[in-house]
Amino acid sequence: MQNIRGTADIVDQGLVLANVPVSGVLLLTLNRPAKLNALSKQLLAELLAHLNNAATDDAVGCVVLTGHGKSFAAGADITDMLERGVDSYADPERISVWTQIERFPKPIIAAVNGYALGGGLELALLCDIVLAAKGAQFGTPEIKIGSFPGDGGTQRLPRAVGKSFAMQMILTGMMIDADLAERKGLVSEAVDAETLLPRALELASAIATMSVAITPFAKRAVNAAFEMPLEQGIRHERKLNIEAFAKEDRMEGLRSFKEKRPPNFKGR
Repeated sequence: MQNIRGTADIVDQGLVLANVPVSGVLLLTLNRPAKLNALSKQLLAELLAHLNNAATDDAVGCVVLTGHGKSFAAGADITDMLERGVDSYADPERISVWTQIERFPKPIIAAVNGYALGGGLELALLCDIVLAAKGAQFGTPEIKIGSFPGDGGTQRLPRAVGKSFAMQMILTGMMIDADLAERKGLVSEAVDAETLLPRALELASAIATMSVAITPFAKRAVNAAFEMPLEQGIRHERKLNIEAFAKEDRMEGLRSFKEKRPPNFKGR
């Protein structure tokens, strides 16, 4: 795979697509630091546009998503809610963007560098692996302003940390640090701030060396564990494995094992 090259900074309203000296990895940085990277409709649409490009680019094997400044993402854009009321939430275009981000087929690693609150936490929960700097803070503070999570938080957070602790977070609006988030299973690793991005890129590079034709199957199979009863999930896993046998990389992997050599994956 070739290295992914980025563009210049996209002002203070969207994303930075960064140069990454790591083969097969796309680094996206939420870049509204003055708003703590609040998830405006525009920012979410721009994120989706980059993910759509990555989905069809065989050179991209894994995406790393992080935030600029002291926040990963500090929730929804409250200004838009005040201006448009319920329409800002029920906006079909906005909801469609969230759904399409959820369906992104390739692995995404969230490198949570600071606050992941409200919609920011919900965005992290859409990612496949969540790493956090030890100074990061997670929370669902919506209840404090007469609201509650509305982009999957009430469904995904209990699956990550269990019903009791999810209720505690959602009903009190409490924030938790990265160490507690790690103990509760919300994040896979809590690391020092200076090693967060290197560690995320290290994991992303390891994933990107695998077959980009096969990793989406593995992602779909694991996600099914949170969407289906066990028996149905096992049937789905078998179905995906049968489908994967049609991929060149599946057979190349088997041949390479037999021939005691590294596989030469083509992404097909």
